[in-house]
Parts: sequence; C-alpha cells; structure tokens
Amino acid sequence: MLDRILIANRGEIACRIIRTLDRLNIQSIAVYSEIDRHAPHVNMATASFCIDKATAAESYL
Repeated sequence: MLDRILIANRGEIACRIIRTLDRLNIQSIAVYSEIDRHAPHVNMATASFCIDKATAAESYL
C-alpha cells in the first residue's frame, strides 16, 4: 500500500487528487512554484515544497 503520493500538478486537478487521497488515508505532497504559494492545493496537501521561484510554466516543466 502507498503511504504518500507526490502531486506534480496544480489547480483543480491537484485539489481533486488531494481530496481523493484524503478519503483513502494517503498523505499528499504538493510541489509548487513561488507564485502558487497561497494556492488551494498547497494548503490542502499534507506537505508542500517550493520547487522554484520561477514562473509556474517554467517551474512545473
């Protein structure tokens, strides 16, 4: 069984994944760019880590 999952996405898709993981009692780890530091998926995740100070398009790719 998986203990935690890293979500390398953002926005509504990431929020849906996190809600599903919560229901399955699996920890969620969100990565985000500096511009998304206050985004809902960052706050919803069990843990979150900033990956870069670049723009979102540059960071997530």
